[in-house]
Amino acid sequence: MSPLTYRQEAGKKIMWDGIVYNSAEEADGKAEGYRSHGFEVYRFSEEGKHFVYTRRVSQEVPSV
Repeated sequence: MSPLTYRQEAGKKIMWDGIVYNSAEEADGKAEGYRSHGFEVYRFSEEGKHFVYTRRVSQEVPSV
């Protein structure tokens, strides 16, 4: 099984983190890590596998 590398969720593009998790607990742990770094996190399950998708709005880069 190869999930989509990105999805649309609530009108936003979210990106798969590239890891297939075998348990919901493992996926939830990784999702919390992403949340603590300021990402929006979405978790999906298909055929007993779990996938974490993230999104973070880029911050403006100061000009030099």
